[in-house]
Amino acid sequence: MPVYTLPDLPYDYAALAPVISPEIIELHHDKHHAAYVKGANDTLEQLAEARDKEQWGSVNGLEKSLAFHLSGHILHSIYWQNMTGDGGGEPLEADGAGELADAITESFGSFAGFKAQLTKAAATTQGSGWGALAYEPLSTRLIVEQIYDHQGNVGQGSTPLLVFDAWEHAFYLQYRNQKVDFIDAMWAVVNWQDVARRYEAARSRQTILPV
Repeated sequence: MPVYTLPDLPYDYAALAPVISPEIIELHHDKHHAAYVKGANDTLEQLAEARDKEQWGSVNGLEKSLAFHLSGHILHSIYWQNMTGDGGGEPLEADGAGELADAITESFGSFAGFKAQLTKAAATTQGSGWGALAYEPLSTRLIVEQIYDHQGNVGQGSTPLLVFDAWEHAFYLQYRNQKVDFIDAMWAVVNWQDVARRYEAARSRQTILPV
């Protein structure tokens, strides 16, 4: 069976400066994200061993560990692609994001309303977590979610399109304890072309992950 692997960054460590410093990008990707990849693979091995030995006493903890590490890997994989040094502004028709822009207006009333809601959701996560724009397939609308740790408090079946990492390791070296300042700055590096690509894939019931 294939194992999970750490995806390469789509840019160099300095590409998102001054919004995110090269030091943070390097530590965040090479250490933190890599740890989630290793954790997911290690947990799968432990689950396989439990099945082989028919020893299920640890299954509850292992299932939680798999959800934590795998979701951390998936969210970070989206996060890197969601950003670009040439990003920011609003999704535009000229960038191939016209349908995304229309969906944001339909779901939130305006881009300004959406931006304010996602900013507040990310900035007010209790402890560690994420703010996310997600596609909800039952209503075919966009929603904002708060993700605690990596996997809690999300609508089942929703697909994350744009994620803001609000864990301290994402910003503390540069922004100290000013999480709100970091989230505000994040809007300057959003890659709307990537978000629009994910939106179209979610509408088509596909799953987009970096390759």
